[in-house]
Amino acid sequence: MVVCISDVHFGIGSKENILLREKLFIRLLHQLHHKNAKLYIVGDLFDYWFEYRTVLPKEFYSVLTALKIARENGVEIHYIIGNHDFGHQHFFEEELKIPLYWEDVEATFFGKRFLFSHGDGKAYNDTGYLILKKILRNRFLKKLYQYVHPDIGIWLAKKSSHKSRSFTDKKEYTSASQQTEKNGLEDFAKKAIESGVDFVIMGHIHSKKVLQHGEGFYYNLGEWFGEPHCAVFTEHSHSLIPITTFIISMKEASTLSINGDNING
Repeated sequence: MVVCISDVHFGIGSKENILLREKLFIRLLHQLHHKNAKLYIVGDLFDYWFEYRTVLPKEFYSVLTALKIARENGVEIHYIIGNHDFGHQHFFEEELKIPLYWEDVEATFFGKRFLFSHGDGKAYNDTGYLILKKILRNRFLKKLYQYVHPDIGIWLAKKSSHKSRSFTDKKEYTSASQQTEKNGLEDFAKKAIESGVDFVIMGHIHSKKVLQHGEGFYYNLGEWFGEPHCAVFTEHSHSLIPITTFIISMKEASTLSINGDNING
C-alpha cells in the first residue's frame, strides 16, 4: 500500500487547528505501523523549516516523534521538498532515516509508474519563483544562515514563509491566476502520462482533484486546513479519500484481522 499526502503546513493556523492536524497526522502514521506501507509526503509538511546543526524548531516535536516511531514500526517514508520547507539539511536523513527529494521523483509500484512532484514552479510564467527557488535552496547561502542565532533564524524563516504564502495566495486564488496555475500542473501531468507514467501525484495548489488522461491519472492531494485527504494506492485500487475515512477503514480492517486470528487460533 502506498499512501500520499501533501500541504499539511504544520506551523501555521490557529492553535486548535494545528493540534487537530497533528492528531490526524499521528493517527494516520499509527495506522500504517506494521502494514508494509509506504508514505509519500509530497511537499510542504511544514509551513516553514530551518534546522541548525544542534537546533530544530521545537513546535514540531510531536510530529518528528511520530515520524521516528513510524519508521521504527516499519513504515517506509519518502519526503519530496515543497516551496515552504526548503530549509532541510541532514536531520531527516541521518536521524529519522527518511530520504529527501529536492526534485521530482519516479518510482514503480504494482507494475505501474508513479511520478511525485510538489508542483511548485510548474505554473506558466513562473520565472520569478524559479529564480527565488534557486536562491532559497542555495547551499552556500544556507550555510551562511547557520551563523544567525537560532531564535532569530527560525523566526525569520517563519516570517518569510508567511510572506511567501501571501504572495502565492494572491497568485493561486484569484480566478484568472488560479486557472493558469491549475492548467500548468495539469498540462505537466498530461505530458508525463503521455510519456508512459501511470500516476502523477502533486500538491501545491490546495485544490484536490483526480483527473484521468488516457490510461493514466493525475492526483492533486489538496490541503489539510479544511478537508485533509490522502491518496491510497494498492495493487487493485486507487482513490483520494478523507484522512478520517482512511483511519477508520484501517482500524476496522485491523479489528477484522485480529478477530479472524482469534477465531482461527
